Amino acid sequence: MHQLKAHTTRCVLLFCLATACAPATGTPPAPVNVTAVEQTSGTNALLIAISPVTENVVWASGTAGTWVRTEDGGTTWQTGRVPGADTLQFRDVHALDANTAWLLSIGNGDQSRIYHTTDGGKTWALQFTNSDPAAFFDCFDFWDARHGIAVSDAVNGRTVMIETTDGGAHWTPLASTPAALPGEGSFAASGTCLVVRSGGHAWNAAGTPMARLLHTSNYGRSWSVDTIPLVAISSVAFRDLRHGIVLGTDSSAATASTSDGGKTWVRGGAPPFGQGVYGGVYVTGARTPTVVAVGPGGLAWSRDDGATWTVINNNIYWSVGFASPRAGWAVGARGRITRLSGF
Repeated sequence: MHQLKAHTTRCVLLFCLATACAPATGTPPAPVNVTAVEQTSGTNALLIAISPVTENVVWASGTAGTWVRTEDGGTTWQTGRVPGADTLQFRDVHALDANTAWLLSIGNGDQSRIYHTTDGGKTWALQFTNSDPAAFFDCFDFWDARHGIAVSDAVNGRTVMIETTDGGAHWTPLASTPAALPGEGSFAASGTCLVVRSGGHAWNAAGTPMARLLHTSNYGRSWSVDTIPLVAISSVAFRDLRHGIVLGTDSSAATASTSDGGKTWVRGGAPPFGQGVYGGVYVTGARTPTVVAVGPGGLAWSRDDGATWTVINNNIYWSVGFASPRAGWAVGARGRITRLSGF
């Protein structure tokens, strides 16, 4: 919940690991040769969210109003601060291209804001400022350049969500949202508590005080609610409309997966780095579906929807994202950016 709420390579970790979870039929998946390369971000700020656009263009965001951007796959990073936002924590970022990106800051009342740039961070427009002192926005996502959604912790027994249909020029409350449990909210730690997919689908991990997953198939016009067999969840990822995974925030860091669009869930294993998971995603374009999870205890991957995990390292990370199996990035404390490949 909201309480948690380059030039030179420093080190390379190479793992030549054959998967132990090949399917019973069909072509066995290729061996995994994961490479983790530390890059130089140019900032000491805590980096909390990441948005890869291509294998070359990536944006990240974090504390002290910080954003970073690369156009060469992370060989060099440009860093900056949004004017007037030095005290804000940008816990989510969504990028469209090298010039266009949105940042979401978290906090009670007017600390929750959305900024937008169309010139690569040279200037930023403030598109949304939360006016409800009881609301606390956690994360957002976009279906395309015009349609997006953002979610807050619950207020007065209702889930609070806003939408845009014009690229963020206007944000309006969704008229129909699910009833909320007392004190219910999402985990604002990685920008992965909300994920969208084509056709108007979106899933929100309402992680506390009970693990519940909210789902819409019509751009937020109506919602269904699934109860997940975990104590609490921080992150949700779907690789298609049927196959998804949620990841736990508590010390057990357990996972649960679905293969029928959320009708049923199977409890999975936990990344063996403890301390809970802050964020997790499917590797975009992986030949064998692969999930990568991060948290304060490290970085790990799974090729069987969370049943078993392999640790890459035990550094402190907050979020992870992929442009392809050859290009992913994990971000975390003191400006850490690690490029991942080989999935």
